[in-house]
Amino acid sequence: MRVLIISDIHSNLEALDAVLATAPEHNMLWNLGDTVGYAANPNEVIETLQHVEGISIRGNHDRASISLAENDDFSPIADRAVQWTRGVLTPEHSRWLERLPAGPVSPGAPEVSCVHGSPVHEDEYLFSADDAVLAFQAARARITFFGHTHQQMGFAMDGDDLYRLEPIYSTDDDADEYELPLRRGFRYLLNPGSAGQPRDGDWRAAFAIYDEERALFTWHRAPYDVAKTQESIRRAGLPDFLADRLRAGR
Repeated sequence: MRVLIISDIHSNLEALDAVLATAPEHNMLWNLGDTVGYAANPNEVIETLQHVEGISIRGNHDRASISLAENDDFSPIADRAVQWTRGVLTPEHSRWLERLPAGPVSPGAPEVSCVHGSPVHEDEYLFSADDAVLAFQAARARITFFGHTHQQMGFAMDGDDLYRLEPIYSTDDDADEYELPLRRGFRYLLNPGSAGQPRDGDWRAAFAIYDEERALFTWHRAPYDVAKTQESIRRAGLPDFLADRLRAGR
């Protein structure tokens, strides 16, 4: 089985289209949440995902956009995007978001679990070694795929030894990939990065491929039409900051 893993699309249709067009052959898609929020095409993104075989779990922006939680932890800009998204979602797509399960979710592959933030809690950020130790303690699966941080990175643990993992790319502008063999006896926390709003200094849409038979996880970057996404954000009346940050990948 080969799986396309994406996270944090955040209503960025151009980025999602680029990922689907660039991704190597795969059997299904696992979407780790925050499908909506920030950019201006939430309905179109959901519509696209509805036609792709796979699973989606909810993120904090998905939950907030259908009024299932207060937005106390959101910045003013993020909250403004949530309110805008809530106002433009169709009833059908709101119901799709309402049906999304919270992680951890077992996607049907042995030893694998999917979460949005962390095995500790769906809203927990997983950045540091301390975060990783707590996440490994809470995780029931050998391999956990997570999102939420908008950064391609991960952790591996062999007994008491903890290792931080990051991809290294050879280009800043073209499609690129970085392979990570998954070693027997290790446990993993792996983030495919953000498809629609990367924050690791790389503007390209981020995703990953998990090859179960080859025990291989491959990080990918795909260029997309950032200018078109920026134009749609501004045309929708959303904050300029949400458009400007896309080119810098921050």
